Amino acid sequence: MRNKDNHSQSILKPFTLKSSDLYNIFLLRELFYLRTSMRIAFLSTFYPYRGGIAQFNGALFRALEKDHDIKAFNFSLQYPSFLFPGKTQYVTDNDKPDRIETVRVLNAVNPISYQSTLKKIQQFHPDLLLIGYWLPYMAPSLGYIAGKMQNHCEVISIVHNAIPHEKGKFDKLLSNYFFNRNSKIITLSEAVRNQIEGSYPKIRVNSFPHPVYNHFGDKIDRSQALNQLNLPENNRYILFFGLIRDYKGLDLLLESLSLLDKDIHLILAGEVYGSFEPYRKIMDKFSLKNRVHLFLEYIPDEEVKFFFSASECVVLPYKSGTQSGIIAISKHFNKPVVATNVGGLSEFITDEKQGVVVPEVNPSSIADGIRRMLAKNAKKETYNSAEGDYLSWNAFANKLIAFAKE
Repeated sequence: MRNKDNHSQSILKPFTLKSSDLYNIFLLRELFYLRTSMRIAFLSTFYPYRGGIAQFNGALFRALEKDHDIKAFNFSLQYPSFLFPGKTQYVTDNDKPDRIETVRVLNAVNPISYQSTLKKIQQFHPDLLLIGYWLPYMAPSLGYIAGKMQNHCEVISIVHNAIPHEKGKFDKLLSNYFFNRNSKIITLSEAVRNQIEGSYPKIRVNSFPHPVYNHFGDKIDRSQALNQLNLPENNRYILFFGLIRDYKGLDLLLESLSLLDKDIHLILAGEVYGSFEPYRKIMDKFSLKNRVHLFLEYIPDEEVKFFFSASECVVLPYKSGTQSGIIAISKHFNKPVVATNVGGLSEFITDEKQGVVVPEVNPSSIADGIRRMLAKNAKKETYNSAEGDYLSWNAFANKLIAFAKE
């Protein structure tokens, strides 16, 4: 009888797992979820539209298509021409974009197209609808489809900006319409995540850092880059890159340049949204004409390497901000960044090798930050796009899929 009792006790003895066993089970679970293919509809802006959002979407599309069946749904009309502040919304003969095949169906200003877009997405029978959102202007079209698809599949919106940089009269109303039709959102900075969670507590929000762009080619020799830009080698160059808009603080940077040594020059590369005349007046006021080198146009992808390779650091003197694709490009070219402490910009400068965070948004503080960065002349930590790297597109795609399947 005693032997029988002992045998019973041995059978009933609780089974315990070691921490290493639990970790292995966790890894197997994650591998199962990440490698289970999904059918994904991706609604946002893609080629033939150009700009940072289209580039982001294209890079993410390429990462997702490696393991999933994905289809891109694009705008047939993004902005009417009279509303667009730049020269063109579209790629030109000088651009060499990633020509992702898309279904061009959504007209942002035509509600009839909202229904036809919804129908085409439903006919694809996705497991996941991914939406790229960046402006209240897009809220009616994207919000309508997000709301209608909630009962058909998982819906996740990638929100680049929760609050627009240049405010409009109906921003709050439009934003409410979009966000109230979402249940899961991904942001690219904790700052934007906090904005959404503060206003829309019922939405599940996750934040993943902006991946490093890897389609601009490799950094080249400084002399070669300066020769390509027709700039002399005996100066020290800082770079302001990207669209020139008021919130980006170019006026503050120009004033800060007047406080720096005369051998420090500014390379200004990007298309102007609005008038450049106010900036030209600042240049005249402080006699900066010979120290500011103007490339006032949209920079094609294959020419980006010249500007970053020629410069010692990149300056983001923003008056407001969320995250920045310019920082993602800077990381690719291993260039340190001087950025004002607004929005989520400081999240991407985690140590002094990566750059300097300027505490105050004024010319004096920006000039001091540039001095400190140039004095260090430190190489920025190397980032690459290899799979497994936490700033790669593959890693971003895997985290997105895991969030979708939670």
